[in-house]
Amino acid sequence: MTTDDFIEPENALPETTLDVQSETMRNAAARAGWKEFMPVQARTIPYFVARRDLMVQSRTGSGKTGAFLLPILDRLDTSRPSCQALILVPTRELARQVASEAEMLTASSGANIAAVYGGVSYRPQIDAFKKGAHIVVGTPGRILDHLLKRSLTLEDIDVLVFDEADRMLSMGFYPDMVELRRYLPNRHFTSYMFSATYPTHVINLARQFLRDPGFLSLSRDRVHVAETEHVFYVVPHMEKDRHLVRIIEVLNPAAAIIFCNTRNMVHYVTVVLQRFGYDADELSADLSQKAREQVLQRVRDGKLKFLVATDVAARGIDIPELTHIFQFEPPEDPELYIHRAGRTGRAGATGEAVSLVAGMEQTDLRRIATRFSIEMIERPTPTDDDVVMVVSERVTALLESRLRTQDRLQYERMQRFFPLVRLLADSDAGQEVLAMLVDEYYQ
Repeated sequence: MTTDDFIEPENALPETTLDVQSETMRNAAARAGWKEFMPVQARTIPYFVARRDLMVQSRTGSGKTGAFLLPILDRLDTSRPSCQALILVPTRELARQVASEAEMLTASSGANIAAVYGGVSYRPQIDAFKKGAHIVVGTPGRILDHLLKRSLTLEDIDVLVFDEADRMLSMGFYPDMVELRRYLPNRHFTSYMFSATYPTHVINLARQFLRDPGFLSLSRDRVHVAETEHVFYVVPHMEKDRHLVRIIEVLNPAAAIIFCNTRNMVHYVTVVLQRFGYDADELSADLSQKAREQVLQRVRDGKLKFLVATDVAARGIDIPELTHIFQFEPPEDPELYIHRAGRTGRAGATGEAVSLVAGMEQTDLRRIATRFSIEMIERPTPTDDDVVMVVSERVTALLESRLRTQDRLQYERMQRFFPLVRLLADSDAGQEVLAMLVDEYYQ
């Protein structure tokens, strides 16, 4: 990559190489089989060494985990049995993955690693803290639980890392992260944020935790804070509605417009989303003026998450903090694609224009991409297992957050149902009852 491929902070630091690093870092890289730095590592590590807060825009698989783990090793004092580096991640899967890589890199160094996430017993995690976990990798909700229980303290923290910050916010962790801030020491430590995208709400989070951070993007062409990313999913025509629901579950947009070509399709998609429990309403030319005004007022007040509309009905509508637009059907007029996609990614924020295409629609979309020089990124459609994993993580975070608000009397009252819950969990019929209750709460 050339220098023009990067967006760098003011007073940018020159990239570095593995051979000039400390013996600790070189030994760790050798254990991982790394003979040289990947671009994100070469560009990011100098800011860790200089103790400068940094926002990094880099995609999964770019080597970013090594970019923060390697320099953290140099800052650990293993003679102190306390948390010195906290790495926040969105899911238990990523917590296990990052912790596993940390254990491999720190082998024989005397550093202790703890993976901390919800939905499992607290005991092994508490034992890891008592042993003296130097690096703690975890989801914000469970980390907050331990801080509240005083089984974890951040008094000795030296490095705070947010990994996949955009996904953490889409999982609903924002309130937990704000609360977690109360437990950070009132002294200087360095913070770093890694995210594939930087929409407004991620930038706002960075401002709350990072001190005068620089911004480093690893690809000027494909990733930028002020652009719309254009993605598409190839789906069977008769299953578009189900695939739309899966994609929405995984992406969890803050607010979105879903475009259809006809008012009949607008009505159909709206009903599907409402039946699945989403806050959705329709806007089409055949609605009465009163009904249109009611919908538009909800839009203006930021109280409607999904607006399903035709191009005609959606003209002139601005939704604040619009993170996504979905094209349930590609537009019949190519010019309308630009009109639709331009609704997101405004005011310096990142947005996504998401298209669902079937059959020949894929060819039409590629023609639009060629005509307007748009890079279209194809993504694999989420499977049922993908949705189950994401929803399970999200509902666990929500329920544990709710549990933290219970006072002593409420908890005592709740204990009456422990035997019933165990009984229900032991039978298929009982599990259906529990699943129904969890689904109702989640919706």
